[in-house]
Amino acid sequence: MAFTLNVNGKTSSVDVPGDMPLLWVLRDVLNFKGTKFGCGIGQCGACTVHVGGRAVRACQTTVSQVKGSITTIEGLSPDGSHPVQIAWQEIDVPQCGYCQAGQIMSAAALLAQKPAPTDADINTAMNGNLCRCGTYVRIREAIHRAASLATQRSSSTAQGAGAQ
Repeated sequence: MAFTLNVNGKTSSVDVPGDMPLLWVLRDVLNFKGTKFGCGIGQCGACTVHVGGRAVRACQTTVSQVKGSITTIEGLSPDGSHPVQIAWQEIDVPQCGYCQAGQIMSAAALLAQKPAPTDADINTAMNGNLCRCGTYVRIREAIHRAASLATQRSSSTAQGAGAQ
């Protein structure tokens, strides 16, 4: 079947079976390699992407289930300027890096819903993202830092708009 998908702001048509996991459509058909295969059963979070602004596991979402635009790690911020990406670098979160795309996508979805999350909010939102290197303390710190960066960015944007 042919499916029309909006991935990272661009429309693509793919001719794949409806039960094909979104993960394989993104990686093997559309060549978005940032979305990783981890466990294949939706438990590790390495394959996390946004569909309609919500964090979903691409390994467990079939292409026929997709309703809304898709954002992969490549589309979160092509120049790396998203507050979560900046905070990840500042805090030096990754070690091996394999899970980090999924971690970043889950964190970005959290901050879109809760701009100033508590530790409990972070724990709940990030619960399904596993990091075999154990960088959870730095991940939490980076999410708080990203929230701060986003707040600073909105304040400076609002001040700039008010000055005009």
